[in-house]
Amino acid sequence: MDLIQFWTILSANGIVLDQKQRERIERYANELLHWNSKVNLISRKDEGMILESHILHSLSILRFINLDGKYECMDLGSGGGLPGIPLTIASPKINMLLLDSIKKKMKVTEMLAQHTQLRNIKSKAERVEVLANQKEYHKKFDFIFARGVARLNLIQSWVAPILKDDGKIVLLKGGDLTDEINEAKKHNKALKVEMHDLDLIAFDHFKKLQKKILICSFDNK
Repeated sequence: MDLIQFWTILSANGIVLDQKQRERIERYANELLHWNSKVNLISRKDEGMILESHILHSLSILRFINLDGKYECMDLGSGGGLPGIPLTIASPKINMLLLDSIKKKMKVTEMLAQHTQLRNIKSKAERVEVLANQKEYHKKFDFIFARGVARLNLIQSWVAPILKDDGKIVLLKGGDLTDEINEAKKHNKALKVEMHDLDLIAFDHFKKLQKKILICSFDNK
């Protein structure tokens, strides 16, 4: 996919970026590719498809979630900053914490975040279970994002202390998720899950691969 196709697909799906945002996305994609040869941030087989497999995949969240506000967000298992960095470039009002337990990855990811010149992206090399025990993060986050990190039941147990009561967990996943969702609901009766196919206008690649987005909230009444 070339850049013209990329911007056209985003626009067709209501995700419109200004010139500065486009420049930041392009720089991030180029640097992600460069550093992936030194530190394994994404699968090597995806290096020729960074725009569609990683950047577009991340930004597709904006078809389903409105981030036009001063929300506190976390990218859990961020790796190379996905989906956190693209989402923050496209939604500059949010504050994003990039979290991953692998220090080598986070050192590079922190540099990539700094190169966006956005002050509202922070990074931390830590396990989420450890973070959840730190008072400063208690009930802090409006949104917690993750791409294929773990099963929903594990993720909801990890982030329960740090997610606001009205917060949402937003997961990019694939395949048949019926058993995974039922397992999570069995362990937490308050869990509510919206599942959507990632079926983008003018780009059916994600739908063919059975890519989905889960939007999870909790009925704490």
